[in-house]
Amino acid sequence: MRPKDPFIGRAILGGQYEVLEKIGTGGMGSVYKASQPAMNRMVAIKILHPKLAGRKDLTSRFRREARAMSQLTHPNTVTVFTFGELEDDGSLYIVMELLEGRNLNQAVRREGPLPPERAIPILVQVCGALQEAHDLGIVHRDLKPENIFLARQGGLTDFPKVLDFGLAKVTERQMQPGSIILTQEGMVFGTPEFMSPEQAQGRTLDARSDIYSLAVILYELLTGKLPFQARTPMEYIQKHVTDPIIPFAERAPDRTYPRGLEQVIVKALAKRPEERYQTAAEFAEALRPFGGAAAQAIPRIASPASAAGAPAPAAQVVELARSRPSNTLLVGVAAACLVLGVILAVVAMRLLGH
Repeated sequence: MRPKDPFIGRAILGGQYEVLEKIGTGGMGSVYKASQPAMNRMVAIKILHPKLAGRKDLTSRFRREARAMSQLTHPNTVTVFTFGELEDDGSLYIVMELLEGRNLNQAVRREGPLPPERAIPILVQVCGALQEAHDLGIVHRDLKPENIFLARQGGLTDFPKVLDFGLAKVTERQMQPGSIILTQEGMVFGTPEFMSPEQAQGRTLDARSDIYSLAVILYELLTGKLPFQARTPMEYIQKHVTDPIIPFAERAPDRTYPRGLEQVIVKALAKRPEERYQTAAEFAEALRPFGGAAAQAIPRIASPASAAGAPAPAAQVVELARSRPSNTLLVGVAAACLVLGVILAVVAMRLLGH
């Protein structure tokens, strides 16, 4: 017989919330449904496993998730109401909106591949949520179908909410004093089936890594399968780095797709970040024409980073600084070869003249 969960039936935070039932669990903690009588609403409360309270790396990651999510206000990001420590035992918690519906993984498993006119409006809205995070210097780093929830909200059944920023990479300006930085180069985090090539190699990540992961999700939504054939997590990691994706015609031979859609996904899945769409907003606009009337009705993503005259995000500036010298170097080498050729020709003419 399993021991009773110590949080179920418990009033916490001075009686503000009453924990009713457990609705999910994971490696970091459990999620509970709770009532908030003063606000006459139900909420979800994520509580870090008490046995992990002594792990400074994990408690730092949990706090970082709460801080990252509390800054995000986009309607397609789950709303965080408050976070902190329980007064009696020090357990870390995050109080957030309670969602009803299912995640993308459950949707595809139950219904099969989604048609483009349904899948693409979902992804365009997710791009909006990611663009806000990226503009604030937050990279999710663990996008997968389980972390995109299709909520029933305002009469809509496919209203996506981005969840779980527990692996989020934040810039130094987002870090609080005493935070442990968990994003050191050379460390690999994330889910192998959906991680970018640079993430698989333990390299420094920016917003374009999330764009790659989102494209893998879209590939699976449309075909019902992943873009690589692999049997183990290590095989997936290797294929992200080295292999081209399997074409739609081979992955889903019985299905048809709008002309040009596969090319958009291929670009988003480029091995080199500089060859992908550079922002989530840019990816959304590339997808919009294939999403039917529902996609056209979604407002365009306002991005300070992509506005005319606005500077690129800090993480992106680093990559641009790395990529531009290569073009300059090519021009310099070509010019040097041309000059050398002229000098050799002059020398040769003088020798012939003698």
